[in-house]
Amino acid sequence: MQKVKILSVNISKEKGTVKVPVDSIDLNELGVATDAHAGEWHRQVSMLGKESFDKFEIQAKRKLNYGEFAENITTEGVEVFKSNPGDRFVGKNVELEVTQIGKACHGDGCAIYREVGNCVMPKEGIFLRVIKSGSLKAGDELQYIPKIYKVLVITLSDRASKGVYEDKSGPAVVNMVNDFFTSIKWQHTVDIQVIPDDDRMLRGHLLRAQQQEVDLIITTGGTGIGPRDITPDVVRQMLDKEIPGIMEMIRMKFGAEKPNALLSRGVAGIMGNTFVYTLPGSVKAVNEYMGEITKTLKHLFLMRMGIDSH
Repeated sequence: MQKVKILSVNISKEKGTVKVPVDSIDLNELGVATDAHAGEWHRQVSMLGKESFDKFEIQAKRKLNYGEFAENITTEGVEVFKSNPGDRFVGKNVELEVTQIGKACHGDGCAIYREVGNCVMPKEGIFLRVIKSGSLKAGDELQYIPKIYKVLVITLSDRASKGVYEDKSGPAVVNMVNDFFTSIKWQHTVDIQVIPDDDRMLRGHLLRAQQQEVDLIITTGGTGIGPRDITPDVVRQMLDKEIPGIMEMIRMKFGAEKPNALLSRGVAGIMGNTFVYTLPGSVKAVNEYMGEITKTLKHLFLMRMGIDSH
């Protein structure tokens, strides 16, 4: 587990100005008490690593003081700009969650840019919100804990569960899930299960996954109208919020050329904090569905964290 050492804690009274080092900062549900950036939003606290600070000090061709890039917390030990939304920095009395990497630069409209001639925060600064209130001072240490997204893939098939034939749709989902998380550089784990078309068994897997704080469940199979096709019926009953648009769009897109695609009853939604998608059982359909689902998946995860990423 990686640790970061706090080199300085800094405060400013106005946005867009450099911050001044102080002995300690108090963190509450709004951010850093008395700081201009505190509020009910996702960029409550800013952090910058000395690793980035030093690079831009060379560009500025002068000694820079901690806080000059408007960071609340100056750290050493981890290249914090390589973190991701959902990662956490945890100390004895405080817990912070990463919400954003970098930001828009206001150029000449920013006092920092005018004074320093450049600004590292838009490129390598990170922003966090307070999960657990407390205080921080120079010399304190925080543990860096990356968010590891948990994914469960469930194939529903009486015959595949008995070994009559090999499940191919589940592994196809796994491959596309891996590609998605690799592309955005988020850490994840994937578990795969093959079960019969049984409503009680499916319900049990869904409930356990929710209790284990699984982030994403993708099922394959059981979305048709056969007597054993129960997946959408079970899942819909367990959703807190349905997300109908994605499935409607997929059906229309592929159904325009192949009308049989319109017969899938797949649903999508959120169950507690767990996203659930029900896909048809063919590999071709999996590739089509996942190709569209992954386009919005990152945005959905950020929305779940209360982050506006528009």
